[in-house]
Amino acid sequence: MKAEGAARFAWLLLAAPIWVLPAFAQHPAECMQALSAVERDFPLPSVARAIAARKLNVLVVGAGSSVLPGADGAKRAYPARLQKALSAKLPRVAVTVIADVKSRRTADDMLATFAAALSAAKPALVIWQTGTVDAMLGIDPDQFSAALDRGINTARSAGADVILVNSQYSPRTESIIALSTYVSDMRWVAVQQEVPLFDRFNVMKAWSNFGTFDLQSAPNKLDIAERVHDCIGILLADLVVESAKPGGLPNGGAR
Repeated sequence: MKAEGAARFAWLLLAAPIWVLPAFAQHPAECMQALSAVERDFPLPSVARAIAARKLNVLVVGAGSSVLPGADGAKRAYPARLQKALSAKLPRVAVTVIADVKSRRTADDMLATFAAALSAAKPALVIWQTGTVDAMLGIDPDQFSAALDRGINTARSAGADVILVNSQYSPRTESIIALSTYVSDMRWVAVQQEVPLFDRFNVMKAWSNFGTFDLQSAPNKLDIAERVHDCIGILLADLVVESAKPGGLPNGGAR
């Protein structure tokens, strides 16, 4: 009987689930104050298959707001924090996050190297951060939306799911740059294409409204920027894992 019990216990260990239940209590409380702004509307089937195969490659495509200054800025920015958070949530999965991040790129600029980046990274998921540079340059909103459509279709043709990430929120620039138009356009494209949108703009606005982070002075305070990037990585990891779980999205997709 003891031998049978040991064998059964060993089988249970081998069959242990890949998924780790969300442990929101383990996250910094400051991150969770914006949790209600993170919506889970659409599934990530390619990510689910990659997790089942225990190898998840993620390609982050972004502009300047996806990095932090300094020689080790990449290690402190949200793509690196995302890899750390995903690895913690998926301890039996080999997680690799590759960042294709360059400053001052519009959505169309990013498309120029999209196919090559997809071919090199072979991702199950593309996290595409864009919109800020387009807003600063006044790119035609229809042109911007069309670029998003082309990028999503290109990623899907390569077998990857997509999560869109919109602009940062800053009370210093809200009245100067017409970000809201591009934020709205990204939401519309996400709904039409049935891809998740990580609403970074409203997540950060919630932190600002709650007084979680002093975003008025954040550009001059690297420690605040690092904490914001850490929280974005954590919340993005939650979105990825929850949207890829078998059985669909609970509660109609909203958290």
